[in-house]
Amino acid sequence: MDLSGKVAVVTGSGRGLGLAYAEALAAAGAAVVVNDVGQEAVDAAVKRITGAGGRAAGVVAAVGDTPAAERLVGTAVERFGRLDVLVTNAGILRDRVLWKMTDDDFDAVVRVHLRGTFTCARAAAVRMREQGDGGRIVLVSSPAGQRGNFGQTNYAAAKAGIVAMARTWAMELARAGITVNAIVPVAATEMTRTIPAFAPVIEEAERTGEPFPAWLRRDEGLGTVDDVAGLVTFLASDASAGVTGQAIGVGGDRLALWAHPREKAVAFMDGGWSAEAIAEQWSTGVGAEPETYGIPAPKGAK
Repeated sequence: MDLSGKVAVVTGSGRGLGLAYAEALAAAGAAVVVNDVGQEAVDAAVKRITGAGGRAAGVVAAVGDTPAAERLVGTAVERFGRLDVLVTNAGILRDRVLWKMTDDDFDAVVRVHLRGTFTCARAAAVRMREQGDGGRIVLVSSPAGQRGNFGQTNYAAAKAGIVAMARTWAMELARAGITVNAIVPVAATEMTRTIPAFAPVIEEAERTGEPFPAWLRRDEGLGTVDDVAGLVTFLASDASAGVTGQAIGVGGDRLALWAHPREKAVAFMDGGWSAEAIAEQWSTGVGAEPETYGIPAPKGAK
């Protein structure tokens, strides 16, 4: 995949998945603006990319506010002349069950994930529309946003909102030739290594250098951060010009298209539905096959 001549901004790219995205884009030929909240992480990421023959610049900033978003886009333009790709990866966690989650826990996560995605995408869209030759916006969601997850009210809500924004912006930016998609990645990171079913397998693979077992890569769709990066490179490329408004899952050996919410079952009642009528018909009518909720527990090795 050739991204020569393109310029990308990747938020939260000092480590983990974000760094993998930035390195993959640079390896394909794009110039990359790396971003993180710490100078050391940013400097190390830029050094890795440039040391491998790529082009990179760094911006230390916490996404969320408009000035940070405008600084990221401005750096891309000042250093490399334009902006073609935005990947909104930055995020934090403040996990707690509902009755223990504080206002600050909720606001901090929503500010980085949801507001940060909004402000960065808005700044990128303004620049891309001014350039007049299209662009690619890749938003990072999560299985938690698709299914919900215990202890992640703030995170799941923000990640669900990100997919909704992708669908909305895909419509709004279509005439400008700008595609907008959400990815739903699953990879071995500091977060997934805390899951009891995954932790020992991840630790063993890191100790021995052996690949993850097939049940983990296929059944759970969990692999390395590099397994996810190919989707970002594809969505940043000209090859994805016809792909927009989608939520695409990737991890391990699995690539998947997530369904958009839609009516599953419908029933009609002349004159409308009373509470009594709903109660009488629910279990044999529209509620006969209720939807699941929550991320399924890992099945483990067979």
